[in-house]
Amino acid sequence: MAHWYTRPDPSSGGHFLTLTLLAEFSDTGRIARDQTAVFLRSVGAGDAVDDAQLVVSELVGNVVNHAVPDRCLARPGASRRIDVIFKMWPKWLFIGVTDEDSTPPVLPLGDSFLPELTGELSEAVLPDSGRGLLILQRLAAAVWWTPGDTGGKTVWCRFDLGSGDGGQPS
Repeated sequence: MAHWYTRPDPSSGGHFLTLTLLAEFSDTGRIARDQTAVFLRSVGAGDAVDDAQLVVSELVGNVVNHAVPDRCLARPGASRRIDVIFKMWPKWLFIGVTDEDSTPPVLPLGDSFLPELTGELSEAVLPDSGRGLLILQRLAAAVWWTPGDTGGKTVWCRFDLGSGDGGQPS
């Protein structure tokens, strides 16, 4: 299940979309990736699609695999809600993924190893968790999170786009 919510404001020069998904469906990640591409191509930001799809896939996957709804938001027998939010202006693309778990994400603070050593290390010594958020930090200009007003949280990424040239990443 998915639905679109758009709120265009012609005076802002921006494009906005909220996509609501349910975590329990097996195709939630695929729908999120596909709709990311559809939206970005429709607003002329086709060059940002690959990175944006990876970010959305990772964040939605984190919700599906790790989020436990806050007691105040949990409903017996109900599915977990995921909102994927897109806010695009000529110079920036903001992507947010909202879940019902107010537990803060563990954002990596830096490199686990010196860059010159990483090539020599086997995957066995790399951390078991947090790699996805590390990838997000490498792809996006900024990554942060905000708590929800009534519980839950949103993890945000900002991409800097070209200077109004159709959404080309800089």
